[in-house]
Amino acid sequence: MRKRDKEIIQTLQLFRAMTRDQIAELFYGYTKSPSTNANFALKRLRDRGYIEADVTSQPYTYFPKPSRIKVNGQKVEHFLKITDFYLQLLKQGEKDIKHFSIEPQFPNIDVRPDIFMFWRGTYFFTEVQNTHYTQKVMQQKINRYEAFMKSNEWKECLPFKVKNFPTIWIIADHTYNVKSEYVRIVQSKDVNALLARMKPKKETGINIKIG
Repeated sequence: MRKRDKEIIQTLQLFRAMTRDQIAELFYGYTKSPSTNANFALKRLRDRGYIEADVTSQPYTYFPKPSRIKVNGQKVEHFLKITDFYLQLLKQGEKDIKHFSIEPQFPNIDVRPDIFMFWRGTYFFTEVQNTHYTQKVMQQKINRYEAFMKSNEWKECLPFKVKNFPTIWIIADHTYNVKSEYVRIVQSKDVNALLARMKPKKETGINIKIG
């Protein structure tokens, strides 16, 4: 199997679901015909039984085989949005992303972020909202993060030794009126929106440490 084919399969396993265009951007963005090159590779992998596709969507949405989620299930759009978020981060600089894990699980802890990552000098628990939660539900989520922080178990659960509790980054079209005296919260509709708020007015370069 070609090295690139293996990378595509591994990436699908990580992100659960990706559109043809997302795969083309990630793996073939440097070529003259990203979509065409992606189509050839994805057809080859489908024909050989390594991946599967939802052919009712345009462009097709692809999944590892076997898939960890239902091909036509409600969670597909959520994982596609996570992939979009990752691609936005890459556009700001691949070297800025030191760690990126999706839905990490912490034993005996009632906290499950969509993403745990280290980006631009800061650790984040990222919540990618594909649906509009109520204010009460979001505040309850923040309260669980507070309980996690106060327990000090996060120091043992995280894959790295982290000095400060990760920042909670909420990605959503709607800004939630959530508050905490114990954990830091940032909100934006996407990566660019956050950077635009933090970019120094008199500087053209961006080199921001958020934490």
